[in-house]
Amino acid sequence: MKTLKLLFGFALAATIFTSCSTNTVYEEPAVSLNHLLGSYDLWYVDINQTVGYGETPFLQIAFTLSFRNGVLFANNNLVGFGPNGQGNGFGIDIGEYDAYEMTLDIYHDLDGYQTFDVYQVDFDTIELYNPFNDTSYFLHGYQKSQFDYDFVFYDNIHYFLQEYNAWEKTYTSQMGALNEFDDENYLQFLAGGNDSEFRSSKDYNILNPDDIYWDYTGVYGVGNITGNTHLKTLTLDYDYFDNEFFELSVVNDQVIELYHANSGTTYEFTGRGYIQYMRNAEAKGITNDGKTKSSDIMKKRKQKTAKRDNPRVNKRN
Repeated sequence: MKTLKLLFGFALAATIFTSCSTNTVYEEPAVSLNHLLGSYDLWYVDINQTVGYGETPFLQIAFTLSFRNGVLFANNNLVGFGPNGQGNGFGIDIGEYDAYEMTLDIYHDLDGYQTFDVYQVDFDTIELYNPFNDTSYFLHGYQKSQFDYDFVFYDNIHYFLQEYNAWEKTYTSQMGALNEFDDENYLQFLAGGNDSEFRSSKDYNILNPDDIYWDYTGVYGVGNITGNTHLKTLTLDYDYFDNEFFELSVVNDQVIELYHANSGTTYEFTGRGYIQYMRNAEAKGITNDGKTKSSDIMKKRKQKTAKRDNPRVNKRN
């Protein structure tokens, strides 16, 4: 994701998040499974279409998958997300796969062996059914030149905020009125979805994010602004002073800008300690002395739709 990208029209964006599976399932596609998987550059994982109560870890964190000559690629991060970003837009190598008949075997670098029954829903949609947890994921195929990276980035921007161990205040405009947020120098956004925990600190010039003393833990929320898909709202819920409300914009893959409307102050925060996701990523716990500690916790995309039973019959039982 680069500064103020305007890569594609947003007509495609509507198809990414409004598409849904139909009742028509073509059990036997006209082409081989290998050919089908390779017929699209990117397969977008529509997490909200997931059916079943289980989870397959690597599918739960991926925005896209790409099947390229036996090597499986995934865009797990939004830092570096774009047609010229990580892996030239395909993401990182996460393992290998073997496709035969309508079975897909994946050998994930961290999760190990995973197997799926594959069903072709329509010409650009497939269902990956995991028989071991009775859960189906639905993937929509796109060519890279037609995929709206920008829309996916901004629609999931709360995950972008979580991809650094800390955000350090590196610029404050001189025109704004004094306010209590002027004293907050570090922010941290914890994994947990669109409405989750943040931490803030008054520390100054800390070289290692692990050494930051977090003075406060609260709840944050990210919202949309009508008519501007590249501008968001950010609300930080503080107990000891009023909630802080900002307009949030992305300068580049490591810098965000927060405009504090009440005071007219603009702040820039720079990401420190980039987290590259595979399956598990370091997130921050907190010790009794207020310092941070590292603990493994899975970052995953949250399904916004209600979980429901999977009607798919496990044919392997």
